[in-house]
Amino acid sequence: MVNFELYKVFYLTAKTGSLSKAAKELYITQPSVSHSIKLLEDTLGLQLFARTSKGVELTKEGAVLFSYIEQAYNFISLAEEKLSELRNFSSGEIKIGGSDSLCKHYLLPFLESFHVQYPHVQINLVHGTTPEIVKHLKEGKIDIGIVRTPILDDQLQVREGITIQDCFVTGPKYRELSLGKVSLAKLLTYPIILFSSNSSSRKFVTRLFSENGLLLEPEIELGSVDLLIEFAKIGFGVSFVTKEFVAKELADGSLFEVNIDATIPSTKIGIITLKNMPLSTAASAFVAELESPGS
Repeated sequence: MVNFELYKVFYLTAKTGSLSKAAKELYITQPSVSHSIKLLEDTLGLQLFARTSKGVELTKEGAVLFSYIEQAYNFISLAEEKLSELRNFSSGEIKIGGSDSLCKHYLLPFLESFHVQYPHVQINLVHGTTPEIVKHLKEGKIDIGIVRTPILDDQLQVREGITIQDCFVTGPKYRELSLGKVSLAKLLTYPIILFSSNSSSRKFVTRLFSENGLLLEPEIELGSVDLLIEFAKIGFGVSFVTKEFVAKELADGSLFEVNIDATIPSTKIGIITLKNMPLSTAASAFVAELESPGS
């Protein structure tokens, strides 16, 4: 493989048509340019330049080489330009995975703020359960995953986000459940509405009942927090949701928090990335946004 510096000397000599001008651009002497050209010609076994009264011009063989070297330089310039764009957030892409509820109720304000700051960075959202998000991350389909903790995986780096508190809620039909203490056993006598069985939220609440010696069997299973909220509001039963995500409904009286006699542990939202895999500039900036004070 020919030393790349020789091609650089060749390119600038051909571009300027002058040994002295090439030397000036390269910050070297003219004899050094002549030596490099001679070395390249000897290595390739071809004459690349012919001397003229005005300087030098490419031979037929030199013109063929120049057509390829020029493309290479154009690609290098394009790559440098693209990296500059990425560094300055004038382009780029972030792929983020999370559940529908986390995307809507947690991520949306951050996405809005980030888009205002970096309008040219493309944002792609991938929805799924926690196991699906972890799988997408390991397969390289997303850069960042937003999940509920705890999550234990040696391949992942987990940054802790906000603390969230789950609770049971119901609509006006079963409002009496909000007026006094209700045991978990009594709660099971009411229709229970939960996320699908493979969600982290479902596993969390199932474990809560199991630790109290009770078997939790929901009457209705749904795939989104919006449906959990709506089904509870119109009287289908009691839903298990994240309290922060139903603050508006609790405030306006369309939902009521069930006052149970057991403690529901709080959890944290986790920001997961692959260990030993550097994030893009845009993805790093978004993670910093999620970790910033007040987030």
